[in-house]
Amino acid sequence: MKTYQPKGNNLERGRQELDAEGAVLGRLATKAARYLIGKHKKDYTPNRDGGDFVVVKNAEKIEVTGRKRSQKLYRRHSGYPGGFRELTFEKLQEKHPERIIELAVKRMLPKNRLQKKRLARLKVMVGDEEKNDKKRE
Repeated sequence: MKTYQPKGNNLERGRQELDAEGAVLGRLATKAARYLIGKHKKDYTPNRDGGDFVVVKNAEKIEVTGRKRSQKLYRRHSGYPGGFRELTFEKLQEKHPERIIELAVKRMLPKNRLQKKRLARLKVMVGDEEKNDKKRE
């Protein structure tokens, strides 16, 4: 008996929409990562990028449990002396709420050559789709 290996030409990508309103950050991020990797599909293969597009709405309404709202820190460094920066969850949610979900999903994806391609299929929106469409017009 041989193991079935799906070919690259019969790839079908779906579109998954997730609503972040009232959702817990980690649970939403694991769902999004699972869809991006393609583990929900019957023909999942670890070395093939067969995941779906994922759209997350209402990023500003994401929840965290416990005291993470004030204690969770997002750290970065510019590479220059004295370039270390820290932001709490609250401040990052005020400035860039979409970045919180993007970082959580990125850190849940496998660290390999497919990570960038998978992240490119993730779209995080602040507010509903209708509101964002009106801003573009």
